[in-house]
Order: sequence, then C-alpha cells, then structure tokens
Amino acid sequence: MNRIFVCFSVLFTMFLTGCSDLSEINENPNNVIEAHPQLLFTELSHRAFAVEGREIMFAARMFVLTEGEHQGQYYSWQRGGFGDYNRLRDVFKMMEAAERMESDAYLGVAKFFKAYYFYRLTLTFGDIPYTEALLAETEEVYTPAYDSQKTVFMGILQELEEANGLLAGTDKLLAGDIIYGGDPLAWRKLVNSFRLRVLMTLSNKVSDSDLDVASTFASIVDGQPIITSNAESGALTFIDQDGSQYTEFNNASYGSGMYMDGTFIQKMQDHGDPRLFLFCGRTRNAKESGLAKDDFDAYKGGDPLAPYAEVNDQAAAGDASKAHVRYSTEPTTEPHNLLGYHEVEFLLAEATVRGWIGGNAQAHYENGVRASFDFYNAHASSGLEVYVEPADADAYLAGTLVDFANATSDQERIERIITQKYFTSFLQSGSRMYFDHLRTGYPEFAHTADATPPTRWMYPQSEYLRNEAHVAVAISSQFGAGNDGIRQIPWWLQ
Repeated sequence: MNRIFVCFSVLFTMFLTGCSDLSEINENPNNVIEAHPQLLFTELSHRAFAVEGREIMFAARMFVLTEGEHQGQYYSWQRGGFGDYNRLRDVFKMMEAAERMESDAYLGVAKFFKAYYFYRLTLTFGDIPYTEALLAETEEVYTPAYDSQKTVFMGILQELEEANGLLAGTDKLLAGDIIYGGDPLAWRKLVNSFRLRVLMTLSNKVSDSDLDVASTFASIVDGQPIITSNAESGALTFIDQDGSQYTEFNNASYGSGMYMDGTFIQKMQDHGDPRLFLFCGRTRNAKESGLAKDDFDAYKGGDPLAPYAEVNDQAAAGDASKAHVRYSTEPTTEPHNLLGYHEVEFLLAEATVRGWIGGNAQAHYENGVRASFDFYNAHASSGLEVYVEPADADAYLAGTLVDFANATSDQERIERIITQKYFTSFLQSGSRMYFDHLRTGYPEFAHTADATPPTRWMYPQSEYLRNEAHVAVAISSQFGAGNDGIRQIPWWLQ
C-alpha cells in the first residue's frame, strides 16, 4: 500500500512537472508579452523627428500648387485629424514599460514625447482630451472629456519639468536611441530647450500667475542645461537604407505641380539671403539664359493668391522655381531638426527683448543666424557650391534688413528675430513657423481680406460621431455653441 502511494506520488509529481515544462515550451518567443521600452523608443523617435511634410508650408507661404486649389495655400482648410493620439498610445506603452523596469531615463524621454504630441494637438485644435485621454484600455473611458487649453499647457509644462528631473537622476545609456546615441544629458538639454519653446508660445499669457511664464523661462536659462551648439540639436540624421532615408526622398510632389511661393523667394531676395540657393532651383528660363546659381534674379515663385491655373501658365513658361532637387533625389541630405540650436538662440534673443532674461539680444540673434549658416555649410554642401561659410554669414548680418542694430523698437527687433527664425524653417521644425506667425504677426503672410490665416483646425468628424457631448461642450466653452470654425481664437492667442 505504501509502495503504491509512493509510486503514485512520484508519477503525479512527474505529471505536474511535465505540464509545467510543456507550458513553458509552448510559449511563443515571437509574441512578446512585455516589451522593452527601447523597441518603442526607436520608432517614436523616427516618427517625431522626421520631416513633418509639405502641407503647412503652403500656409506658411513657401510652396504653391499648380495642379489645383490647395486648402493650405488659400487658407480654406476645415477639419484636422487626431492621428497624434495613435502616437500617444505608443508613448503610454513606453511609459508603462519604463515604470515596470524602474528606468528613469526611459520614463523621462517618454514624458518628453507625451508633452510633444499633446503640444501639437492643442495648438491644432484648442481644448482637447488630455486628463482622460487614452484610458479606454485601463479604465474603460471611451468618450473622454475635453480639458481647457490652459490645463493642457500646464500639464505639458509639468511633464517636461518631470522629464528633466528624471533625466537628471541617471547617467545610464538609452538603448535604441537614434537621436543622441543614448546620452541622457543630451536628452535633458532637448527637454529644457523644448520647455523654452512652449513658454515662448505662451508669450501672450505672461500676466497669468498660474503659468509664471517669464520667471519660469528665466529659471530654466539660469539653472538648467539647454542646447548650446549645433552638435546638441535635436535632429534626426538619415541613412541610405529603406525606412531610414530622408523623409521627402523620392516624393513625386517635387517633380509635379509644386513650385516655390513667390512671396517667400521675394523675402529672401530682399534680405540678400544666400540660403535661397540651397532651398530652391533656378527657373528654366534662368538656366537657359546662363544666370548663375548665386544670382538672385535666377529665382522666381508663384503668387499664392493667384488662381492656380495662372501659376501653372507661369510654370509652363519656365518662369517658376521648384524646391531644390536634392530634397527628393538625395536619400540622406541634411538632418531634420525637431528643435535646433539656432532656434534656442532665437528664443533667447526674443526673451531678452521682452525683458524675461538679461543678456545681449543682438548676440543671441547673430548666434542663431550663424548657427543656421553653419548647419547648411556642414550638411547641404554635397554637390553644391558653398554659399553659407562664416564670411557669408558676416556679410549677411551686415545687410540693411538683417543688421539687428538697425531695429529701433522692440517690435522691430522681434520682427527681425521671427523673420530669421522663419528662414530656418524650410523643411525644418514642422509647423513652428506658422504658429510663430499667429503669435507675433511676423513675417506677414500674403492673404485676401476675406481669407486671413486660420488660427486652428475644426475637430475631426469622428468626434462628432463618437464623442458628441464632450466635443459640443468644448466648442461652446471656447467659442460659443456650434462655432467650431477655423478662425475662432483659441485661448493661447487671446
């Protein structure tokens, strides 16, 4: 009896052990239950730092279309999209993975991405789902309430402050980092520089004590690391491999009906800006007549207010420039700056003019211009004559419309700063130049009296179908019931 019991016990133990081993063997190694944050980190970086695209450049008076009426060019757009919430799902997953691993470095970077995407969303629409956003999976919140734009901005600044603190507490390298090679300090500098951008976005809210814009800006400049050279810029460098090439490489739009905006070219001609030769190509007529690449008369664009057929005729006659061919034919061309050193210097220049920080506004302004010239001298000279060497920057800064000393009022100084910031935005830094225009009025964008530059996008139709009650409350509280219009003034511009 005892021997039978012992044998049964041994067999039962073997059975249980065998079942356990079988279960482990049957786990699919390709179906990862808990992902490492580096897997999400690489993909998020590639998406966030890629060239944002050409759409906003029609609105910012850099491109015109000859094949039809582009909504951005004629300021007639309607609805935006909530696609950035798809990216935020990945951000939230990265945060969860970082918290599970107890990794301050990954969590700090994830908080940067969270702030970055909510910043884009709230500038696009105004009030947006924030506090209750993306809680469907964890808390079954399928119709999130909208937060006020002020609440969203305060949340963004809080996320960035926390990101800085988390990154300050670690020196561990970040695997999967295609931007800074794993350096937490470099990410910390980007985080703090982005904080400066967000605070400057709120320059109209300098009197709001809840935000404390000016003092917070000054405390970051005085006490936190920020980007101080082109080498530290938040930029994606492209490589000649499928999926990693320059974002606009092989884009057919550059070879079809997309031409340069004449008002953009005229601004650069008026300023004697040699970066024009790197941004666009000569007209066909200029080439055939033998005009040199560094002859400003060799470049001409279309009138953004003219009927597209008229601009098409101009292009067909060989009298319109396209974007430089390198943007669509070179697989690596220059890196794309999400936030470059030149922008930081322009932010410091504007903050100095506004009295937020001490220092020399002209020095920061000139540093920003020189940084932009140096960037193109280093990255855009392959196969091109060099027009942006240090001596070229010296000559440019002495020009009548460029020399900072020629500005006699704070408004004129800010206009010069924003104009130079605008010139650095050609296929760089996403939509920043458009929102800078909305905030400051500079540079002026050509428009008809009844089609001023829109201040926002209407909410997606999907929100009216799936989250009707909350989107209705958001519209009513901001602009009045039913006034989801593209020229309603959101809180940040009031």
